[in-house]
Amino acid sequence: MAVDRLDQPRELRRTIRPHYDPEAFGRLSERIARFLGTARFLVYMTGFIAVWVIWNILAPRDLAFDPYPFIFLTLILSLQASYAAPLILLAQNRQADRDRVQSEQDRMTTERNQAEVEYLTREIAGLRLAMGELATRDYIRGELEHLLEDLREPAARQDGSRHDDGHPYADPSGSGGDPGGAR
Repeated sequence: MAVDRLDQPRELRRTIRPHYDPEAFGRLSERIARFLGTARFLVYMTGFIAVWVIWNILAPRDLAFDPYPFIFLTLILSLQASYAAPLILLAQNRQADRDRVQSEQDRMTTERNQAEVEYLTREIAGLRLAMGELATRDYIRGELEHLLEDLREPAARQDGSRHDDGHPYADPSGSGGDPGGAR
């Protein structure tokens, strides 16, 4: 026996087996399985069996091809079931493979989303820490209001000690400016 060399292509071998496309066969089996699971199929099958039975019961003997125990009908139904079961199983296996791939993609998407959420959470926490070190708008507004009040208080005291003419020592009673008051 010759040793297989990896640097040379294999010789083509002729086989007796027929070649088929597994993907095309899988798609066909899914279409058949999908049809077998419909109400239309049940109606067609019921109609077929009813016509078969009625024909073979009511038709003259020379035209009846499957008399009463309906052996040929039983054979046809068994043959149909023997093909339907593997086709349905093949379709279910293909669906399970698609579901597995979809599940893996969903898992990867979920992991990516979780990583993004964790990243954004860390970023928000960092921004909150940074904002804690910065003066907020409300804090600045409060400080400005306190400063404004502090500025208004001395001005209000000065306004209280001044009179209408603007002299700080003018007599508010109008008595003529006698600092000692009326005697």
